[in-house]
Amino acid sequence: MLARGFWLYVWKVTTADRAKWLYVGRTGDSSSPNAQSPFARLSQHLGQNPKSNALRRNLEKAGVDADTCLSFDLISFGPILPEESAMVRHTPARDKMAGLEKGLWYALKSAGYPMLNEVRSRKPIDESRLGKVLAAFASKFPKLTVKR
Repeated sequence: MLARGFWLYVWKVTTADRAKWLYVGRTGDSSSPNAQSPFARLSQHLGQNPKSNALRRNLEKAGVDADTCLSFDLISFGPILPEESAMVRHTPARDKMAGLEKGLWYALKSAGYPMLNEVRSRKPIDESRLGKVLAAFASKFPKLTVKR
């Protein structure tokens, strides 16, 4: 959870009224060749900076006050791909991760989990890697169907 690189992660949020929500994300910046760890993203997601607090914004959109939530669990898998030092190599890796993020989101949504965000990437899903991704998250999300 501390290593830099391209990771996928799922936030599992329990609200004050005990509702459960999931949020799917990935590491790997769009504007620079940085791919930080999930640990580095953790505080940003719940912070006050509107450019990086996507989890907080999605909770607010759902009518949930993040400050009253009972729990935030961060489940992560990676690094799936290493961090790249130049945009020419970073961009293809980031795009592969965007497709995997979409595949994970779709699998969780299809399994009936309530999702806070919607992943709308146009990048293709790397089916050869998706099975491994789903298997990595299946122990925490038992309704998830793992592709073999």
